[in-house]
This record gives sequence, C-alpha cells and structure tokens, in this order.
Amino acid sequence: MSRLRPGYSEAVFTASAAPSEPVVGVRRRPKDRKAQIARASAEAFSEQGYHAVSMETIAAKVGVSAAALYRHYAGKYDLFRGAVLALSQQLVDCTDLAPDSEEDSADPAGTLGRLLDALIDATLDNRDSGGLYRWQARYLRAEDQATLTGQLKQVNRRIQKPLMVIRPSLISSQRWMLSAGVLSVIGSIVDHRVRLPADDIRALLGGAAWAILAAELPQPGDVFPRPASWRIFAEDAGVYEALLHASMVLFKDRGYSETSMAHIASAAGMPVSGIYRYFSGKCEILATGLRRAADRVSGQLSPVLGALTEPRQALTLLIDAYVATSFANPELAAVYYTERVNLTPADQMLLHNVQLSTIDSWVRLLTAARPSLTPTQARFLVHAAMALVVDLGRMGGDGERSAYTQACVRKLMELTLFGFPIIQAAAALHPPPMRARRRSSSPSRAARR
Repeated sequence: MSRLRPGYSEAVFTASAAPSEPVVGVRRRPKDRKAQIARASAEAFSEQGYHAVSMETIAAKVGVSAAALYRHYAGKYDLFRGAVLALSQQLVDCTDLAPDSEEDSADPAGTLGRLLDALIDATLDNRDSGGLYRWQARYLRAEDQATLTGQLKQVNRRIQKPLMVIRPSLISSQRWMLSAGVLSVIGSIVDHRVRLPADDIRALLGGAAWAILAAELPQPGDVFPRPASWRIFAEDAGVYEALLHASMVLFKDRGYSETSMAHIASAAGMPVSGIYRYFSGKCEILATGLRRAADRVSGQLSPVLGALTEPRQALTLLIDAYVATSFANPELAAVYYTERVNLTPADQMLLHNVQLSTIDSWVRLLTAARPSLTPTQARFLVHAAMALVVDLGRMGGDGERSAYTQACVRKLMELTLFGFPIIQAAAALHPPPMRARRRSSSPSRAARR
C-alpha cells in the first residue's frame, strides 16, 4: 500500500512584542493530530510487531510526549486495534461501489476492473503499514478479531459477486479461493520493499489478479493426496528436534513474546534447565528454526536446477516443492513473517540473505521463461506467488481438503508467474482495457512508490 509517510513538525511562531516584553513561543497543535498518530502507530506496529512497540515509540515517531497520546487513546491496545481495523476498513470502503447499478449488472467485468483498481490503489497507499492486519492481527481480542474477519469477508464477497455473473459454474470453494488469491497477490507488496513506479506495480498486480480470476481450478473430488513432504522439525527425532518443533509451533500459536522457556519445556516434556544443554536462550531457538527452514527451501534448488535446463519446467517443479514443504510445515511461514523482528540484527541479515538468494534463483528462471519481464518485475511476481502459499494455506485443512488447497495454490502460483494467455483470459472474463489510474496528489508519495 503507498509510501505515505507524513512527517510531523511543530510550528513555532514568534510574536512581535515591545522591547520590554519577552518573546513568546506558541506551539500550535495540528488539526490532524489524531490522524498522524494513527498513521505512525500503524507503521510502527507493522514494522516492529505489537510487543516491541511502546507508547513512547509512537510518541517519538509523531513528535509528542507519551502523555499526549492518552488524550486520544486509552492505551497501546486501543492504538493497535484502531490501526488494524482502520486498514481493513479502507478495503471495505474502497470496494463500496454503487450497489446493483445498471452499469454493474450489464458489465460485471467492468465492475471487477474497478474493484481491482480500488484495491491496488488502497494497498499502494498503505504499503508501509499494510502488513499490520496481515501478520499482527493475531494480537486482537476475540471481539475485534470477529470485526476484522467480517470486514475481510465483505471484501471477498464483493469480488465474488460480479465473478459469479461471469463464471456461474464456479462452486463456493472455488470462488473463495479466487477472491482470496486476488487479495493475496495484491497484498503481497507489503511484505517486501522492491521498488517500481506505481503505474508499473498496478499493471503487474492487475495482470496477475486477472489471471487468477480466469483460473480453471480443479473440482474437489478430482484431486488425490500426494505423498506428504517431510517435516523440517520432527518431534520424535530426538530431544534437539523436539525442542525446535515445540518452539516453532508455540511461536506460531502464542507469539514469540508470549512464549516462555517454561512453555517450551512443558511442550517438549523436559525441565527448563534441560533446554540450556542445546540452546542459550529463546532467541537462539528462533534463529535456528528460521535458518533451518530457509536452508530447506534453498536446498530444493540444486536437484531441480541440476536435472533440468528448461526454465518453465524447473520453476514448475520448484513450485511443487515449495507448496509441499510449506503445507507440511505451516508454522514456519507464519513465524518468519511475524517473529523475525525478534532476531538479532546479525541473524536478521543472515536470514534475509538466504531468502534473497532463493528469490534471485526464481527470478532468473522466470526472466528466462518470460523474457519480456525485467528482473524487478519478475521479483514482484515471485513475491506474489510465494504469498499465495501463506495466505491460501490458512484455508487448508487436513487430508483431502489440504490436497485440494495445495492443488489450487500450485495452479494459482503458476498463473501468477507465467501469466494467462490473452485470448483465453479474454474469453473467460473479458477484462477491460487498462485505464488511466488515479494519480497521487503528493509528489513525495509517488516518489516513495
């Protein structure tokens, strides 16, 4: 979402006075102070995570005292709740097109186009803070979680409504898979900081979204489970592995900050003192787990690239391996996106470099398969494809349901990376021609994009 990062400065005016009178500095409170606080808190929570942010952090970001924040918010949770739900409400608001208008009924593809444009623009406008509702919403209280879920369901249904007119044969599970896939691809830009002009990002995300909406997904009964991929951590493979397994599951379910060494010891069936025979502390456990996962994904490249030279076929096999590994280890991606901020700077850099190397390899294969793409454009699409695994993986389930979700994710990843043949896409959806998009009124915002 856009690189909107409004700065704050206090205006100090010097009043003219008689020589005998002192010069008085008058501090004027901006009219949009509460909006500034909301934007600053959303960016801080998104970047650092809920537990790492304090009222003092946000106050410093805005340029006020922590006490001044309490004039507007009861406390940190109130700020956090407002930031998360405000972001998701923006998605609701931007997709609130005129209901049941004659234009929408006569031109459902045009309606879809307007919805996609609105969602992409909203995501660009909040790119600094959009990761908040994607990765930190777990810390919402139950009633606020329900509000967020209701907002996102409403956005999904608005995408599905014109899609049902165009593709009436889609069953409910397919419609939800496609609408969630569209939101995942568009939202993927909040997970990285790759730069492109805003219009180029719109074109890339729009093309990927249309490809997803035109996807021919399998029927649930036509998918058979594949052999399960190996667990990266096996609880029955010795104490060391059991500790890693228990820790990563707890980090996903409870959050790193809310997980104690006592929790880990209890889950692994050992005394707390026994953990220190293997790890110096909780941070080392997290670093070891995430490095192991990154190494596993990186290690999948060698056998594929060593056996194949055709780039599209190699990427297809990498997609298969990536999906299988991710679904066999569902906690790892969630922990990576939500908890890596708790690593030491050195471990964060190491993990980033391993992930960057893996993405670079995918980018080289994709640009070889699609020479019209620049490496930067390909990088956007690789991030979008990988986001599908995490976001749609939440719809997974066990057994046949998981097998069906995996089959759909593989299909949508291929379409995101390789695109959809223009003639087939036109026949499936009749997507409207690309229109001139909304231009940012802020030159600085456009530059940050």
